Amino acid sequence: MIQTAFLGDVVLTTPLLEALARRHGTVDVVTTPAAAPLLETHPAVRRVIPYDKRRADRGPGGLMRLARTLRATGYGIAYLPHRSLRSAVLALLAGIPRRVGFQDGWPSLYTGVRPRPATGHEIDRLLALADERPHHQRAPSLGVTAGDHAAAERVLRETRVSAPFVALAPGSIWGTKRWPGYAALAERLAGRAAVVAVGGPEDAALGEEIVAAAVAAGGSAANACGRLALREAAALIGRAAVLITNDSAPLHFAAALGTPVVAVFGPTVPAFGFGPRGPRDVIVERMGLPCRPCSAHGPRTCPLGHHRCMRDIPVEDVLRAIEETGALRHRD
Repeated sequence: MIQTAFLGDVVLTTPLLEALARRHGTVDVVTTPAAAPLLETHPAVRRVIPYDKRRADRGPGGLMRLARTLRATGYGIAYLPHRSLRSAVLALLAGIPRRVGFQDGWPSLYTGVRPRPATGHEIDRLLALADERPHHQRAPSLGVTAGDHAAAERVLRETRVSAPFVALAPGSIWGTKRWPGYAALAERLAGRAAVVAVGGPEDAALGEEIVAAAVAAGGSAANACGRLALREAAALIGRAAVLITNDSAPLHFAAALGTPVVAVFGPTVPAFGFGPRGPRDVIVERMGLPCRPCSAHGPRTCPLGHHRCMRDIPVEDVLRAIEETGALRHRD
């Protein structure tokens, strides 16, 4: 499989990987170096082949080097869930005789073309690549290890945070997807549960704002942003009573670990197929804005300058959604 999209897309591909592993045996996966740790311990994966398409392997030279590596392995079939010209060309140059992709990708470069459902959840759309018709809502999965759980436990121990706690994921690589109310939410949660901010190093400043707000209100809080590797962060989310997140990768980590999710949607909408769908998950969004959705991913800045899709979502709406999950009822 060649899947070099964003982290969340890679996680959502895991049910497809499981279906292919049942059919062919464990699968080799070409993915980005950032996403590689998410798959290297997955039971459906035999080998992860990193493709640093934006740095070390950038350009035709990097593409040809990887194509030669794949050709030398002698693969018989490639699945291409990412509708990318680069991925299609890579499989072709690697001399892989069977190349299966979606009709709305690059069908002239495939030997097997599958229709991609226009609606439904992305997991189900991806499963169509293997002609799978799921009869129930499949969740993604991650191969979280004992070491990952130990790292998550270490952070909780060092910051003196104990369960139950609420995880807040304030970041996103797309600026307009960031709900600005996380610090205010942490302040309101302070009397009910400990708060842990999760994310990458780039989210550390947002995490500090969350901790400062919770501590000022007399609560217990920790900033885990940048302190854990990806699977370790997933393990931490798995220990949370509930995750509050934007439309970003932590949402899918929570789905894989079975943690209830409150997902705040702004420039994007759940109808795109990337929302949570667990039995206790709740979506919060500002309905009725004619400018929404404004793009497939959410732009870095609001095209109209007001960012109402996020700024108009009050903390009270998110608190009400947390109540709907039932995650904090033990605290009443």
